[in-house]
Amino acid sequence: MANWDKIASRGDVEDRRSMRPAAIGGIGLTGVLVLMGINLLLGGNPLDMLNQLQSMPIEQQQTVDNSLYAGDDSYEVFVSTVLGSNNDMWKQTFNKLNKTYVEPKLVLFRTATESACGYASSEVGPHYCPYDETIYLDETFFKELTDRFGAKGGDVAEAYVISHEVGHHAQNLLDLLQSDEGNQASIKTELQADCFAGLWANSIKDKGVFEPGEIREAMDAASAVGDDRIQKEETGYVNPETWTHGSSQERLASFDKGYEAGSFSSCSY
Repeated sequence: MANWDKIASRGDVEDRRSMRPAAIGGIGLTGVLVLMGINLLLGGNPLDMLNQLQSMPIEQQQTVDNSLYAGDDSYEVFVSTVLGSNNDMWKQTFNKLNKTYVEPKLVLFRTATESACGYASSEVGPHYCPYDETIYLDETFFKELTDRFGAKGGDVAEAYVISHEVGHHAQNLLDLLQSDEGNQASIKTELQADCFAGLWANSIKDKGVFEPGEIREAMDAASAVGDDRIQKEETGYVNPETWTHGSSQERLASFDKGYEAGSFSSCSY
């Protein structure tokens, strides 16, 4: 367990875990999951993937036991801390670029919720919506990552995923998000976000946050969500022509590049 108490900054987190969808787009939740399929590639290109979700509004919300999520529980504090430390790094980076950094919001939810991009679900995976500048995260995604794709898991791995999505927010502010330009453009966008996650890890590595060897949790998670590894698990074969995020080796290398170099210029793609 990393020493997150070494970080004082906190990000803007909204907890919607006490809400559950009753129906989505006029059909039951199960029907939606069949239509959507399983997409656990860290949310996909925010502009490309989320456009398809806008036509699937959630019609009702059900409230569950609010006491389960009353106050700031440990997971909410953890997410807020990771988000806050990312914000610290990006403020400094944007200052050097003579630009203004606007902090994103992060929404915690279970099963599904609404966003400015439409339908946000666990099956889509953690993702960033550029229309409301918000990251959507269901923490049960990480169990899927370990159970189905063999990731070792851990809090540093989860922090990498959050930082990857904050990287998409930075891309949005810097006009670096690429849409409708083919798979290669999408891969570059995703690999750059991995590199940005590496920059975040570099920015706190001397603060005593990580225990020896813990950074490997993030590297393992980056490798676990490579297109080749997920395709092999889902279909039994690998087809590079359909990749949208890059191979396990490419994703690992991109994170490592940002982590070792620690400079924004090292993440040009």
